[in-house]
Amino acid sequence: MSKPRVLGLVGPTASGKSALALLAAQALEGEIVCMDAMQVYRGMDIGTAKPTARERALAPHHLLDVADPDQPFSVADYLPLARAAINGILARGRLPVLCGGTGLYLRALSRGLSLGGTRADPMIRARYQRLADSRGNEAVHAVLMERDPDTAARLHPNNLRRVIRALEVQELTGRPFSEQTMPSDADGPYDMRLFALDWPREQIYQRIDRRAGRMLEEGLAEEVRSLLKGGLSPDAQSMQGLGYKELVPYLEGRVTREQTVELLSRRTRNYAKRQLTWFRADARIRWLAGGAQPRDLLDIIKKEMEAE
Repeated sequence: MSKPRVLGLVGPTASGKSALALLAAQALEGEIVCMDAMQVYRGMDIGTAKPTARERALAPHHLLDVADPDQPFSVADYLPLARAAINGILARGRLPVLCGGTGLYLRALSRGLSLGGTRADPMIRARYQRLADSRGNEAVHAVLMERDPDTAARLHPNNLRRVIRALEVQELTGRPFSEQTMPSDADGPYDMRLFALDWPREQIYQRIDRRAGRMLEEGLAEEVRSLLKGGLSPDAQSMQGLGYKELVPYLEGRVTREQTVELLSRRTRNYAKRQLTWFRADARIRWLAGGAQPRDLLDIIKKEMEAE
């Protein structure tokens, strides 16, 4: 029996995948399933580039606003929700359209979830937490870069929980987290047809820079201020995401607006590099020219979705 077909639009931040996913959903009778680790949070809209109300009205969206920002949310929380959404879309005779840049979510959806089957060790976690508290998240990330550069390339230093987990698994098993076995693609429940938009490096950097400035213009500082006034801790997991952690020093008056935009741009560029490293390693993904006409891109996607 053939597997149900699923379309996925993936790739680095600011590449245009959300706009293309919306066009594809409209053209192919699809519904969009968010695959972004930050868009799951309620009240975090501008910094996550969450689809607007107008965009959501053009096609159904799933897995947006499913967690409060003070709640921890992991791939283990995401996976059952996403599979339920995908299966519901399929049951309605429509096409699931995955959209996002969180590679771990894509891997879990297509290959299952495996964190090495390794128990937690509070002493190891506490040791690395003390290192982060005394020398910053970057110091912990540097340790991971020495021991497991493949995993380090995929994780932002601010994603401290996952960085520590990778180090924990490495210490307990003696093997890098990146070498932990994963089920093969053949074991996945869906026939994934994956696409990403490919841009020259300078062009994607320019798009990132424009987005960073636009987020401030659209009220990102006010969004972060509102979250903090509502009682959200700057140390919350959700506040470690791009666009939020960088705004705290600005709101405290320690840096200028221009410095904040520059910092956000630089960190987003670095994040895009890590995303590209992750997605380039996935041979299933077909890379499309980022500057191509949307109609031409849709034609390519339609043909691929119709192919056996």
